[in-house]
Amino acid sequence: MPGSKLAVVGAGSVGTSLAYAALIRGSAGTIALYDVNAPKAEAEALDLAHGSQFAAASAAVTGGGDISVTEGADVVVITAGAKQDRGQSRLDLAGTNVRILEQLMPPLLERAPDAVYVLVTNPCDVLTVAAQRISGLPAERVFSSGTVLDTSRLRWLLARRAGVSVSSVHASMVGEHGDTEFPLWSGATIGPVPIRDWTAGGERVFTPEYLSATAQDVVWAAYKVIAGKGATNYAIGLSGARIVEALLRGDNAVLPVSTVLSGQYGISGVALSLPSVVGRGGVHRVLETPMDDGELAALRHSADTLRATMETLGL
Repeated sequence: MPGSKLAVVGAGSVGTSLAYAALIRGSAGTIALYDVNAPKAEAEALDLAHGSQFAAASAAVTGGGDISVTEGADVVVITAGAKQDRGQSRLDLAGTNVRILEQLMPPLLERAPDAVYVLVTNPCDVLTVAAQRISGLPAERVFSSGTVLDTSRLRWLLARRAGVSVSSVHASMVGEHGDTEFPLWSGATIGPVPIRDWTAGGERVFTPEYLSATAQDVVWAAYKVIAGKGATNYAIGLSGARIVEALLRGDNAVLPVSTVLSGQYGISGVALSLPSVVGRGGVHRVLETPMDDGELAALRHSADTLRATMETLGL
């Protein structure tokens, strides 16, 4: 978007992948990359700028170790934090990354007071609550990428099984961005057909056993990628760029981002991913999607898991 500014905090594998995705997709008119490791941020920004001629739209790219590079940003995406190691859960990272966030948010707010803040650093649900409390901003302006990527993973698996395009699959992962997340099978469809009714050659394609295994595959997808290459970065970069576009273009796109809930499904004070309308200025509305009894129980389990972690951190 011409005239818009995206600031990415953290020049690690996730932050640089997000900046790269935003550049080639034309997500923002200016992309600023900030990291305490100034030479790294400057080098990454220079590498991106050298290829900007070949991007979808003209964009200015800057970067450095001075937080002033974020000045006047419309959207700030925070990717800085301790790295998730092999076998380590996202919630294990909580204490370290909350402390990092406590140092980051005040100077960011000074330089980008009107920005929408998107957390990508894990555990993103816990950090969303922390960021909102530190900043004092309304929930619609401080949220996380949540299960946007997990939903993409789910749809990719289902599309491969059904032999259709990913865009024809309508299904979402919700809850915690982590081990207690789950799919909303009760409302999932391929085109207009309920997923449990999808057949091929007269046979039901999505059996209960397959759906259960697929849900677990999505939950464990990040661990599998981390075990093989040490980090997840490309897909989260692309999904983060999509969120940025919804914010800067005013798309009013329905995306399963994670916001601090205020009574939805009887849950408050915890950030969970639910289909939400994302547009200019932030999250306009969290949709109370119909759920069956099992899904409601799973959502409450996600909330309880996150609340227990928050309590250990004094949140």
